[in-house]
Amino acid sequence: MTGEKDLTRLLAGMAPELRGLDWGFAVAAEAPGGLPCFATIAEDEGLTLIAPMAQLSAAGLAPIGPMARITLTVQSSLEAVGLTAAFASVLAQGGISANVIAGFHHDHIFLPAADADRAMTLLRGLSNG
Repeated sequence: MTGEKDLTRLLAGMAPELRGLDWGFAVAAEAPGGLPCFATIAEDEGLTLIAPMAQLSAAGLAPIGPMARITLTVQSSLEAVGLTAAFASVLAQGGISANVIAGFHHDHIFLPAADADRAMTLLRGLSNG
């Protein structure tokens, strides 16, 4: 499946799921062996690692967090237009910082763990129109 492109259907089917409140971001020259990262992002300044806070700390890194991870379970196309803008706008209006990673199938939003419940309410409201 290539994913949904229609913004109306994407918003209606977002079905956000809270997937943990203990995520952290850290940077290293390379990922420590055995560290189960959710994602890695190669940047000029180093390798950004996204993993559970405790595991980043245990690996000797200094993580920033804790962050909540919300996954939009609708399967969106990488060519879809407007989904990120729509949910980012709603979260911004609520004063919530959002850091977005688009996977092949789903969008993942990382935000301060303290804002998770409010973010879920806002996202569900957007989805329900």
